[in-house]
Amino acid sequence: MKRWILPFAVGFAISVMATHAHHSISAVYDGSRQVNIEGIVKVFQFVNPHPFVTIDVKHDSGSEQQWRLDMDNLSELAEIGMTSQTLQPGDRIVVTGNPARNKSQSLYIRRLDRPADGFRYEQVGSSPRISTPR
Repeated sequence: MKRWILPFAVGFAISVMATHAHHSISAVYDGSRQVNIEGIVKVFQFVNPHPFVTIDVKHDSGSEQQWRLDMDNLSELAEIGMTSQTLQPGDRIVVTGNPARNKSQSLYIRRLDRPADGFRYEQVGSSPRISTPR
């Protein structure tokens, strides 16, 4: 009877850790509010589970703030044609998204525009999409 206790305990611990590690967007980001920011891409990390962009946002006062912008999951972004080269350091982007509940300067991207070439990324419901000018 004692033989099943250890495998059960290990399995339970792993499932608890996996559940805790994978968070829902609504638990981390405030879907009732939207923020619009404009900045320069510093880093684009095309990584699992969620790619993110770090940008520098310059304020009217001349000061800069660094923002972390989270995207949809990597596999869905790859399916629609995004790659690690889609966003480059120095790209100017305009972003609309939901701010983080507990972290300042962090948001979940709902829409990202790169005015230089018309590239657009949007999170529509649970599906991402990109468009580029023709």
